[in-house]
Amino acid sequence: MSQPPQLDISQLSNATVPLPGLNPLKEEKPSSFWSSNPLYSFVNNVSTTITSHRKSLDLINPGTMENINKEVSRDVFLNQLSFQGLRADISKTFSVKPDTFQVSHTFSDGGQSQPYSLVAVFGNESTFIQGSIDSEYSLTGRLNHAWDKHIISKVTLQLANQQSMCQLEHDYEASDFSLNFKALNPDVFGKSLSGIYIASILQSLTPKLSVGVESVYSAMQPGVVGDAGISLYGRYNNKNWIASAQFLNAGQFIGSFWKRLAPNVEAGVETTVSAGMKPVLNEMMQPVYQTFVDANTSIGAKYEYRQSVYRGQINSNGEVAFLLEHRVLPTLGLLFSASMDQVKNTCKLGAGLQIDVAGSEEVMMMQNNLIDANGNPVEGAQLA
Repeated sequence: MSQPPQLDISQLSNATVPLPGLNPLKEEKPSSFWSSNPLYSFVNNVSTTITSHRKSLDLINPGTMENINKEVSRDVFLNQLSFQGLRADISKTFSVKPDTFQVSHTFSDGGQSQPYSLVAVFGNESTFIQGSIDSEYSLTGRLNHAWDKHIISKVTLQLANQQSMCQLEHDYEASDFSLNFKALNPDVFGKSLSGIYIASILQSLTPKLSVGVESVYSAMQPGVVGDAGISLYGRYNNKNWIASAQFLNAGQFIGSFWKRLAPNVEAGVETTVSAGMKPVLNEMMQPVYQTFVDANTSIGAKYEYRQSVYRGQINSNGEVAFLLEHRVLPTLGLLFSASMDQVKNTCKLGAGLQIDVAGSEEVMMMQNNLIDANGNPVEGAQLA
């Protein structure tokens, strides 16, 4: 017969016998101050409720504050595109995935631009670097770096004979709001804080409506108390039309409206109202302050076709402007700019030429619409 297994008494001496009603594998943790504090629990519950409610609204990122009316001021209007005199732009692009490098030469005659300027641009998925120098040896540099898809840092430097500038900027774009911090010529190590400091937030309230606030502190002269102000912003995006309003701290209101009339036609209107006080001389030739209100309304349209883009604009001050961009070849473009001021009885004309030179065979095929940006053949294109 087999004998029963022997029990090792030495193991029993080191064993722990659980008491009835206790779980030996579960250790109770003492309650901390934060978990037992009723105020912290209330704030945590409110924060959790607000976060859950925001997620249920399906909000989207409203974009940045500087682009609140870009559809009108940058896409339709030609204030930043019109020029005077003769102009020629020669660009050469080099592409080595995932990096892109471009060099541009600009020659100008008869306008307010410098006779010659050289611009170099380098970019990839996370970094953008741009530098330029003109015939008066004015240097301008710009660096944008995306730490991830939400955080972007920007640095802008300008070195000129009469003026130098340094601007530091930081953007944070969340799922339903955007934060921006900006400092212009900051001096935080001097005897007194000087420079211009701007902080703004743009928050989506619904998938279409977003509102924002911007705070500005300006102290340009050392030892002088700076000025502060607050501006309010609003934007409503209904896909086919967009309306925006800006109440600036300088006593200015800007309202704009953009609408897509057709797949290739856009139109926009913008109204600017300024109010304030300015010094004037009375009958006794003594300076006094008088209130004033100025208003200006601009209407513009943009027609975009396969090889041409037409832009036209007119405002309430009697200024009419027109800009034509025509692509003769994939590497050759023509520009024509004209503006007329009926009140001042002046007229300005400009003609330009754009030449794009491919630095590699891949870039040349992209310019001829044979392959896309990823190197894939374009449907319907005939490759040699």
